[in-house]
Amino acid sequence: MSGSDSAGTESSPSPVTADDLDLAVQLSVAVLREAPAAAWERKAGSLEWDCWETVEHLSDDLFAYAAQLGPRTPPLDGNVPFVWESRRPGGPANAIHADRAAGPTGLLQVLEASGALLVAMARTTPSQVRSHHVFGMSDPEGFAAMGIVETLVHTYDLTEGLGLTWTPPADLCSRVLARLFPDAPRDTEPWPTLLWATGRTELPGHPRLTSWRWYGMPRP
Repeated sequence: MSGSDSAGTESSPSPVTADDLDLAVQLSVAVLREAPAAAWERKAGSLEWDCWETVEHLSDDLFAYAAQLGPRTPPLDGNVPFVWESRRPGGPANAIHADRAAGPTGLLQVLEASGALLVAMARTTPSQVRSHHVFGMSDPEGFAAMGIVETLVHTYDLTEGLGLTWTPPADLCSRVLARLFPDAPRDTEPWPTLLWATGRTELPGHPRLTSWRWYGMPRP
């Protein structure tokens, strides 16, 4: 699974869109379908979760971002109060859990459905709407961009654990870097830069980050 290798250093990148998010989710689901059925209990990259739990966590991220945009008056000071709970000590605290009896096919349906909820909310919510996120209030474009980063980076974690190859499109990485990581290098390849910005890898001249965050606040 690969995209453009161009550096994507455009001075005025285009906005992040619901279509971008839909593409990210569909590419993720497509590569994860290639995983052997027996591989889902492996650890997901550098995470402490197994691959099944990591897909549940990613699904939960996408669902939660959609939920933040859902109320007629979105919350500005906290999350919509779903119950998030872990199924084991040290596991991710989610509102979304997949029925293990449905197997990997069902797990990826949960991921695709959760992504579709955020795609729909990003597409239909007026751009002036604001809702809470722990890193600052954001708008529909910001939540779409957050969903893309979650999808691209956790798919990287997953493919490391599942023994698959994953290289998302460079232009997609460029747009979310511009939207959420204004201080990230602009003279390096977009996908390695996104992995660096989320603490996964080193970049030439830039040591691996031990802490990181994005900036989802609406741009002027």
